[in-house]
Amino acid sequence: MNERILELFQAQPEVYVSGEELSRRLGCSRTAIWKHIRELREAGYEFEASPRKGYRLLKKPAKLSAAELLSGLATQTMGHKLHIYDEVDSTQLVAHALIAQGASEGTLVLAESQTAGRGRMGRKWHSPPGKGIWMSLVLKPLIPVYFMPQLTLLTAVALCRSIQQVCGADIGIKWPNDLLIGGKKVSGILLESSGEDERLKYVIAGIGISANLLAADYPEELRGIATSLAIETGAEVRREKLIQAFLLEFEELYRLYHEKGFAPIKLLWEALSVSLHRPIRTTTGQGVIEGMAEAIDDSGALIVLTPSGERINVYSGDVEHA
Repeated sequence: MNERILELFQAQPEVYVSGEELSRRLGCSRTAIWKHIRELREAGYEFEASPRKGYRLLKKPAKLSAAELLSGLATQTMGHKLHIYDEVDSTQLVAHALIAQGASEGTLVLAESQTAGRGRMGRKWHSPPGKGIWMSLVLKPLIPVYFMPQLTLLTAVALCRSIQQVCGADIGIKWPNDLLIGGKKVSGILLESSGEDERLKYVIAGIGISANLLAADYPEELRGIATSLAIETGAEVRREKLIQAFLLEFEELYRLYHEKGFAPIKLLWEALSVSLHRPIRTTTGQGVIEGMAEAIDDSGALIVLTPSGERINVYSGDVEHA
């Protein structure tokens, strides 16, 4: 029914179509028409409603273009095998399935929306249609399993640097991998892996970027803690351009990491961090830890100096800035 409604509007661009006419031509009630218009709005279509004239289609959601993405891609490997979907449960789950079918390193999964997008610790990730960048990148690094946290930090650095470059945003990394603007979350990263004999078989880097969401696109419980690049910069993000910039930045850092190890990545991460040299509080499996975040160690753990003078390495947990 939604497709039939869109066909009627697209056959008469810029023209108002009354609810009565839509009801008559589609053989359903005006209440049903209103519900379908609401569903289309939630999917990113913009309508103008007039009590006397009816509805007019103003804007269709801008969909990611595979042709545009590939034509401007400057990488050697990352993103050249591309899968774009209108809607999936989770790009991570799609990537896992593609790996089972033999997907190679650099394969990229993108979706306009996710019905079951997820972040760290099983949290749901808000990913409405046409407004963000919801993607998963297949990696096959030649490193031991216990080095995977280093890849998480590398991904955060690549994403932070590419957002600075494309959007000019004043953005920083909250340990280990959340990207913040003005203390609000704009992007999250989730790495999942499979290993054998202490070596990684593959890693899937899941990345969510709130690119063009408006305040009204967020549920009430997220408005105080989440934001988007468009809200913070006042400009709509060209999603293809940001994806291209991220893939190139990631590929260059990934190559550097394999050649020089974690040391240069560590320096870049520390320079972009908003967690270091300030009081933090984190809840871990060993309980609550409070103190000054000093640095990260070579494994990617956060080194916290407690009030008693003890230095504790935190390997996972949610950090709250004091």
